[in-house]
Amino acid sequence: MHTDTHPPTPRSARIELIGLTKRFGDVLAVHDVSFAAEPGTVTGFLGPNGAGKTTTLRMLLGLVAPTRGTATIDGRPYRELTNPRRVVGAVLESSSPYPGRTARQHLRIEALAAGAPERRIDEVLALVDLQGAARRRVGTFSLGMRQRLAVATALLCDPPILILDEPTNGLDPEGVRWLRRLVRDLAEEGRTILLSSHILAEVAQTVGRVLIMSHGRVIADDDVAHLLAAHDGASLEDVFLELTAEAVA
Repeated sequence: MHTDTHPPTPRSARIELIGLTKRFGDVLAVHDVSFAAEPGTVTGFLGPNGAGKTTTLRMLLGLVAPTRGTATIDGRPYRELTNPRRVVGAVLESSSPYPGRTARQHLRIEALAAGAPERRIDEVLALVDLQGAARRRVGTFSLGMRQRLAVATALLCDPPILILDEPTNGLDPEGVRWLRRLVRDLAEEGRTILLSSHILAEVAQTVGRVLIMSHGRVIADDDVAHLLAAHDGASLEDVFLELTAEAVA
């Protein structure tokens, strides 16, 4: 196991997108998207299927090259970060650990790759309440348990930024409440949290700011309380449906 010889990562870092655009042939998937996610805030990233959210997140994480515009994490593109996992942890729907490994084996391999100290493995297992399942093979895990393991993996290097794509997928009500508390606590420590979810009632209880995309564009970017007040106290679900319907009309 590598020793932790790197300087500590600052707890505060921001996400910034400026004019981000992605075209796949004749399809304009993301068009001129600009926004910032700030330290100490949980920012909800919402949109119907096909809105461009996943493509935007993939550009932010250096998995897809933008046609034009910039996406930076802590002031630099993801690919230019010296040790990106010390700056940003990500939970993506597409990520899946090897099913034949135990949870502890999976985390140990990930820690070795990222240069995280071995003690961090037990810390993140405790954080996501998987201590009792550490020696179980991941292939026997429920979807909710795999989600907890994905969160543990993202937190191995104690990064100041977390990007969570549908993190409540597969979680039972207790697990959803646990994740809500965890995300809030991490934001209170000064971290930047960008959370994408289709469960709007849960998002309304978790985030401080909300971004809504439709057809590749940002159609709303506001504090949750201000956005709902501007719509006569309607629920986030009602506001979301109204704004996305207007964007189609």
